[in-house]
Amino acid sequence: MTDLGGFHDHIARIDLSDGDVAYEGIDEEDAKKYIGARGLGVKYVFDQGPDVDPLGSDNLLAFMNGPLTGTQVTMSGRIAVCTKSPLTNTVTDSHHGGWSGARLKWAGFDGLLFEGAADDPVYAYVEDGEVELRDASHLWGKGVHETRDIIGEEIDGEYGKNLSIMTTGPGGENEVRYACIVNEDDRASGRGGTGAVMGSKNLKAIVIKARTKMQKPKDPETFQQGHKQAMQLIRESDVTGPNEGGLSVYGTNVLMNVSEEMDGLPVRNAQYTSTRAEAEAGTPEANIDAEKVSGENVRENILVDEPTCHSCPVACKKEVEVQTMHKGEEMNVRMESYEYESAWALGPNSMTDDRDKVAVMIDRCNDMALDTIEMGNTLSMAMEATEEGLIEEGINWGDADEMISMIEAVAHRESDLADALAEGGKRAAEEFGDPDISMTVKGQGIPAYDPRAVKGMAIGYATSNRGACHLRGYTPAAEILGIPEAVDPREWEGKGELCAMFQDLHAISDSFDICKFNAFAEGIEEYVLQYNGMTGLDVTEDELMEAGERIYTLDRYYNNLAGFDGDDDSLPARFVEGEEKAIPGQGGSEGDLAELEEMKEEYYEVRGWVDGVVPDERLDELGIDIGPGTGVSAGGQAASGD
Repeated sequence: MTDLGGFHDHIARIDLSDGDVAYEGIDEEDAKKYIGARGLGVKYVFDQGPDVDPLGSDNLLAFMNGPLTGTQVTMSGRIAVCTKSPLTNTVTDSHHGGWSGARLKWAGFDGLLFEGAADDPVYAYVEDGEVELRDASHLWGKGVHETRDIIGEEIDGEYGKNLSIMTTGPGGENEVRYACIVNEDDRASGRGGTGAVMGSKNLKAIVIKARTKMQKPKDPETFQQGHKQAMQLIRESDVTGPNEGGLSVYGTNVLMNVSEEMDGLPVRNAQYTSTRAEAEAGTPEANIDAEKVSGENVRENILVDEPTCHSCPVACKKEVEVQTMHKGEEMNVRMESYEYESAWALGPNSMTDDRDKVAVMIDRCNDMALDTIEMGNTLSMAMEATEEGLIEEGINWGDADEMISMIEAVAHRESDLADALAEGGKRAAEEFGDPDISMTVKGQGIPAYDPRAVKGMAIGYATSNRGACHLRGYTPAAEILGIPEAVDPREWEGKGELCAMFQDLHAISDSFDICKFNAFAEGIEEYVLQYNGMTGLDVTEDELMEAGERIYTLDRYYNNLAGFDGDDDSLPARFVEGEEKAIPGQGGSEGDLAELEEMKEEYYEVRGWVDGVVPDERLDELGIDIGPGTGVSAGGQAASGD
């Protein structure tokens, strides 16, 4: 039990196998050690054991908010979905914004823990501190958008007022390994296959009905001091300033032209570092331009609205409307949001710059509940496999119409090729006979920052505990945006330490649960003031950073027990110095490759790990006193028995 501010001390544990719903409190020591949301969610997943089958009934699926979720804190509308990933077999947590996280808090919950698997499709209805399982047979097989419409008609509520829904689509139902969970605003817990876990449990949706009911801080004076400082910094930032900062004006896709200009944009399945470099190489398809799918182009031509999330003045979401032809059929699509990662993966990395058809692809992925980053990576891998002659009836570079069709085919596993691609890029490339054409780490596809040009992302992708990811430790804040201070993106030295710092900082924000974009303006001082003010605790900046390190280390400890070590902290060969199949960067990144081994050595020294494994002494120092330990000592030998 806990009486810390920001918590309801109310968790629902739902056994889908027998339909039982039980309610429990939160261990206060765990709340102090792991903060909430991601930290507590991973702790619950850890307690379930790392040896579970990700798509088996024993895997836990946790929906968690944190002590700052749904409060006055800026950008506090996030929710964490924690589980064991069917894509990577690691622990994963995947977050989304909008209003569902806030409404879960306003409905009286700190989290929902789903165990077992239902015999028939169900959805969970959440209201006033209670959870009810309802029949979802009539929703099974339907896309995200139709599911939301049907539930909206069934429930006496109104989206945007008091009703939220988190659902999966055919991708999750058919256990596509990168299926996601999407809410009523098309905000997705995109990475790691959380939607596939949902589908494996016959859990179609979670519906939350709740009106605004923000929790009050335990120490209002300290809280308001932190909140006032944070708001001032956000308003003054060149990145987050409302209606002026790049993120507010153009959304995340403000980075498309920036990455292109610095030759740090992976193109043609990451064979090139910009569309310009690819054009100069003179390939048959060398006629695309990243600017055509950029935030600037989107704003000028197809933007129709700029919705926002709970308590967010930045409004980075860019809603668009397009009309285009697809295989002789006119398509009219209004969707949000035209994000940088999605536009890159389904655009330049797959050799298309058809802005409107990329919007259709993003919308199709949302409706099918498929991760746009993974879908784009997997399609670009299939295009390279087709070019190599590994697939007889494959998909050609830049074939936007076929990409649109393939997205739905993958969600339903309609053909042999679609079925192979539904397993993710790593498994499909292995089946096709050339694993080196899969741009994945631990089975998860890379995001839109080329690790040859942005060295912090090289070590970040490699050491991410959930597979290749920019959001575990967003070093481009410093390497591209100069926050908190500018560093050379192409210099490898110091990136191990920089990466670890951002990983710990983001573990904190993920556990609060607030948007990482806060970190473009505010820092640890504002985090401490708002956290202490809400909870009534009195932690220092160092103690809060240690909590972030504890959370990140718990992730790694889970993965160690699941069989992962330093060999898995790798990168695709085409990025790495010394690899036979390396492809050096071009243009402004001419000759660049990732000095991976040097960065790993630096990173492990900062972390106190031994070849990617957490020594038992480090677990003890951080107060992680659960599980059997790794059996490794700080000296690199097996730990001595008690």
